Amino acid sequence: MAGDRQPLRSGSFGGITSGAGSRSAPRPAGTDANAETIRAVRRRWASGVAVVTTREGDGFRGATVAAFTAVSLDPPLVLVCLDREGWMASLVPEAGVFAVSVLDRSQEFLAERFAGRAPLPDASFSGVPHTVGETGCPLLTSALAWFDCRVQADHAGGDHRIIVGVVVGAGLGEDTDDPLLNYEGRYRSIEGA
Repeated sequence: MAGDRQPLRSGSFGGITSGAGSRSAPRPAGTDANAETIRAVRRRWASGVAVVTTREGDGFRGATVAAFTAVSLDPPLVLVCLDREGWMASLVPEAGVFAVSVLDRSQEFLAERFAGRAPLPDASFSGVPHTVGETGCPLLTSALAWFDCRVQADHAGGDHRIIVGVVVGAGLGEDTDDPLLNYEGRYRSIEGA
């Protein structure tokens, strides 16, 4: 079964490392826009961390992402960027559905698992608390929020696929006031949280 594969990359989180010990060095305006500089600049954009899930055959797959955003309220649209070389970039468009679970700080280990830096969940998501949304995609229990989506568009975006989804269901978990954030390649908390 395809769920038994262990590819190098899952979603768009592959280049971000937890516990990175150093910060990006300053680079003056006008520095060449090469991959190293773009990666360093991108790391300065603080973002939430989410897990994107989809169906694959009789099972599930998921990947940790930081490249996710709401696009429109009417109609309700979101987008997620998935590494073109990762398995999710082909699975999500094939399935035609995906879900996004916005992680709480206490879910850092799940972020690591779905990023492939801890044991990847099996196709049944054994040991990963979840429910199943209207689309049949898993929604992670205790997430701060979730979106259940049908794929509306799939665009090439350089080394990523840009997947736009129509939101068919959404919900809020408990507001812990402590989202899992990523800045400079490390998980962070909101000061005072």
